Amino acid sequence: MADDYLVRIGKLIRDARQHRGWTQAQLAEALGTSQSAVNRIERGNQNISLEMIARIGEALDSEIVSLGYAGPMHLRVVGGRRLSGAIDVKTSKNACVALLCASLLNEGRTVLRRVARIEEVYRLLEVLGSIGVRTRWINDGVDLEIVPSAELDLAAIDADAARRTRSIIMFLGPLLHRLDHFKLPYAGGCDLGTRTVEPHMIALRRFGLDIAATEGQYHARVDRAVGPDRPIVLTERGDTVTENALLAAARHDGITVIRNASSNYMVQDLCFFLEALGVKVDGIGTTTLTVHGVPTIDVDVDYSPSEDPVEAMSLVAAAVVTESELTVRRVPIEFLEIELAVLEEMGLDHDRTPEYFADNGRTRLVDLTVRPSKLEAPIDKIHPMPFPGLNIDNVPFFAAIAAVAQGQTLIHDWVYDNRAIYLTDLNRLGGRLQLLDPHRVLVEGPTRWRAAEMMCPPALRPAVVVLLAMMAAEGTSVLRNVYVINRGYEDLAERLNSIGAQIETFRDI
Repeated sequence: MADDYLVRIGKLIRDARQHRGWTQAQLAEALGTSQSAVNRIERGNQNISLEMIARIGEALDSEIVSLGYAGPMHLRVVGGRRLSGAIDVKTSKNACVALLCASLLNEGRTVLRRVARIEEVYRLLEVLGSIGVRTRWINDGVDLEIVPSAELDLAAIDADAARRTRSIIMFLGPLLHRLDHFKLPYAGGCDLGTRTVEPHMIALRRFGLDIAATEGQYHARVDRAVGPDRPIVLTERGDTVTENALLAAARHDGITVIRNASSNYMVQDLCFFLEALGVKVDGIGTTTLTVHGVPTIDVDVDYSPSEDPVEAMSLVAAAVVTESELTVRRVPIEFLEIELAVLEEMGLDHDRTPEYFADNGRTRLVDLTVRPSKLEAPIDKIHPMPFPGLNIDNVPFFAAIAAVAQGQTLIHDWVYDNRAIYLTDLNRLGGRLQLLDPHRVLVEGPTRWRAAEMMCPPALRPAVVVLLAMMAAEGTSVLRNVYVINRGYEDLAERLNSIGAQIETFRDI
């Protein structure tokens, strides 16, 4: 391998390690090698095999290279351009992954319409295929057909794919109905700090699931004699925790009451899907769900997940940050009302159409037109709350929005350990963000954005926020290693280009 390539690969590895917050010693420990070897690799002084590059990428959850391709994907952004026209919101990433997990409940054929073609979905499809579930894209690659196997082979699970998605943890709820004992790899996903799975364990224990976590795997055993004899009170009103409890309750022969449940958009979509499977769910949209489970589900079902409110917020933020007039179509308004109320307080000029229904017949949509506005910092801090509060995943977009507003905005991202830290990457682009502690950032606006070349943060929403700021910055910016964006957005660069952005995808190795 040419010395120049070794140096460039070493720089990519170093950048990925630093963004993960690891020392060379920590990476060396994960790889089973020495710190001096890692140091030589990062300086380009060590020959390195593709196998080792792949191992490093897995350890750092970063696509250092893509085997079969020229290298990791980057974006070159020519900023300072105004957006215009209209763009449709895609279906919900988080709903789609929940429904893929829920398809394991059904012994019949499941068809999901307009599934988001994103890396998170691809990883789950790899896992499903490895254990015997047949999946294929139909209708010109728009819809997804899922046909389960009579027997699932968990011993053959694609562990690499499973470790790259946190959604794998939602296999626990469906699998406890099909297998008496099984193993699952530890859940992965974005680097957002410590995220305990104990609330999942507390809820699923009531269905007889016992978990021992050793050697990078969950070892699960199911006691069929155990079932919930009183309401399940979730210790965390989390989305995936609620979904796992719903998946467990769906095939429990009896009535299960789940309290302190999330009522967020992906949970509602899962409830609608369960009803299509013949499982009655009372209290959808509230914090108390009553599930009338059925022991066997064998139906051919056709379901359309609703649109993604977080993607809708991304597109609204893109218009605000680039001072553009843009119409965002098919916005799930029920899940953006608080965000829009805050933006109205800040001075956003916008209007919306009358409401209409999504393809699932339940979720309310509007078309939203955003215009260039003179924004003022909000009086109160920006902070997330469980639905119907400001969505946890929409908080990062307010960092970019606050950066173009007049005054100081305090953003308190109390849910995740690390995400607020990644927002300070905006300082590389001219932002003035002061990190007060791992959860609080003070944003000073307005900002004169400037172009920069930088590594993509290892968390999905902060990565998109950086991309939006690059779109607003005069000149040419480069965002390196954007795998994390592809985990949650389908063809984002191309779609932004369709409304006036200038973003080029390239690989340099």
